[in-house]
Parts: sequence; structure tokens; C-alpha cells
Amino acid sequence: MVKKAENIIVGISIGDLNGIGSEVILKTFEDIRMLELCTPVIFGNVKILSFLKKTLNLESNLHGIDRLDQLVFGKINVLNIWREGVNLQFGVNDEAVGKYAIKSFTAATQALKDGLIDVLVTAPINKYNIQSEEFHFPGHTDYLNQELEGDALMLMVQDTLRVGLLTDHVPVNEVSGHLTEALIRTKLETINKTLIQDFGITKPKIAVLGLNPHCGDHGVIGKEDDEVIKPALKKLFDEGIMVFGPYSADSFFGSGQYEKYDAVIAAYHDQGLIPFKTLSFGKGVNYTAGLNKIRTSPDHGTAYEIAGKGEADFNSFKEAVYLALDVFHNRNEYKELVKNPLKTKQKQL
Repeated sequence: MVKKAENIIVGISIGDLNGIGSEVILKTFEDIRMLELCTPVIFGNVKILSFLKKTLNLESNLHGIDRLDQLVFGKINVLNIWREGVNLQFGVNDEAVGKYAIKSFTAATQALKDGLIDVLVTAPINKYNIQSEEFHFPGHTDYLNQELEGDALMLMVQDTLRVGLLTDHVPVNEVSGHLTEALIRTKLETINKTLIQDFGITKPKIAVLGLNPHCGDHGVIGKEDDEVIKPALKKLFDEGIMVFGPYSADSFFGSGQYEKYDAVIAAYHDQGLIPFKTLSFGKGVNYTAGLNKIRTSPDHGTAYEIAGKGEADFNSFKEAVYLALDVFHNRNEYKELVKNPLKTKQKQL
């Protein structure tokens, strides 16, 4: 059955309640036209959301529910996953509040696994205050990689700019030890499949950045680019994946070279995210590619310094909702095309 737009259920985890997560969620759905595109369900507590709405002087109409089968299409649903009050202090790093962020996230993930929501959009968390004996992951992506099927890959997206990572939350001094031919193959096969099924790009072109300055200058500044990255890329190219590089990272974005490719893969976190956020901060989306379920997130953190002041820019969160919906439609279309090879051939022509 093809879903109507408003019947696409967007699950939303609340994030750190002392940060700007609730504000950007409520601001996004303050525009009632959003409810023509999807039906949101926020995993949290309707009393807390109502308090935050009043504090921030927002106009969203919230509909509290206790079970997902009570969800009403065309309304902003809030699923009560706890009853007790929470002591909020905007801008404060609080372990107690972090526990509620994880309650929301794990409940939403379970609903995603069970098919009770169609996509998941996560508000920002504090990676320090969420740690506990029950939850000991660096962030959303690592937990989703454990709970869902596939191999997770962080892909930052803003229109046609897409930046992925070979390694994500890894200390810089450990990056080279993680770069193996097997890892490079897995990540690049994942991004290639993602670009085809989730973004509708028939024959993706992927650029890969080198690890070392000037890609090692033929071994003078490191051997990883020549001995690990280049051979891995050649094998993939010979197998039909349009992968190019490695390219020296220092001039790749400034020269506009990235515009020639459908995605750019960086060797480590800051190598990819610094140029991405410089070019698109406030409009970018963090998409967890490679999994059997769809999850997006805004490109910013908890922003404690402006929490509770009504100053948060909600555009990145709104774009995260839009991207989740686009990927949902693209995946469904891809599944239909794969079922009918004739349609696939006609589309390529």
C-alpha cells in the first residue's frame, strides 16, 4: 500500500531537554503545513512539551497519547513514555536529563524497528550525560548500528553536497589503524548503494579524500594513501563503482572540486565535517546511511548557550524532516523499480 503524505509517521526523539531540541521540534511543526507532509509523534511527555511551548511562546497544538495506536493523523502527537516531572535547567549539563533523552531515543528506535513509525528524526543529545551502564555508546549512530540491520555510515547532506566518513567518532591518533581495505570497501559499497536507492542517482560518482597531507607525497608524509587507500579504490573502480581519488583534502573544497561528485568521503570526522559545516551550517542534515531504516538529525548540537531563549534556528531540524521524507519516498520508488526491470531500464533511458 502506498502511503498518503500525511500518513507517513515521523517519530521524533526529544534529545536533551536542557538544550534547544524541543524548541527546534516545536518551531518546525508550528507551521501547520508540515502536517500535510507527515504526522509527527514526539517520544516524551506532553506536560513537559506543553510547558516548553508556553515558556517559548509557541503556538503548536499538542495531542497527548499513551499508545501509538491512539495516534491521530494530521496532529502533533506526543507519546507519553514517562509520567513523572523532570527538573529542567536550560543550558545545564545534567545526567538526570540525559537519562530522559535516552528513554526517548530507545523507545523511538524500538518503534522504528517494529514498523510503528516510518522514519526517525533525532533531536541533539549530550554525548557525555547520556552514558550509563545501560547505554554506553558514543552517540545515536553507534546504537542504531547495533539495533538495526546494515552497516551505518554518517552522511552529512545539504542539497547536492554529501559528505560521508570512513571513520567517525575515532580519536585522530587511532584513525590510521582503522583504515583497512575491508573498511574502505564496506563504506564505499554502502555509500554507492545509498546514492542509488535513497537519492535516486543511477551511476554515482564518489570522491575519496586522502588521509595524510598531500596524500602522503608518495610516502614522504605517510604511506597509508599509497599502500591502503589507492589499492582499495582501484579494486572497487575495476568492479564498476565510480570511485575516484584519493584527493588532497586541503584544497578539495575551496577549489569547488567537490561539485563534480555526488558524494565526498573523508578519512576522519573533522576532515569531512569542518568543510561541510563551513559551507552549509544551519541547513545541513546528518543522515545515517546503510541501515534498513531511515534516521536523520540536524547538523548541530544541544546549543546550551541559547537554550530557553527562543533564539534557536530550526531550519536544520526542518531539513532533517524533509530529507527523511524524501528518502522514504525514494526507497519505495526504488523497490518498485527493482521489482520491474523494464521500468528501471525506461527510467535510465
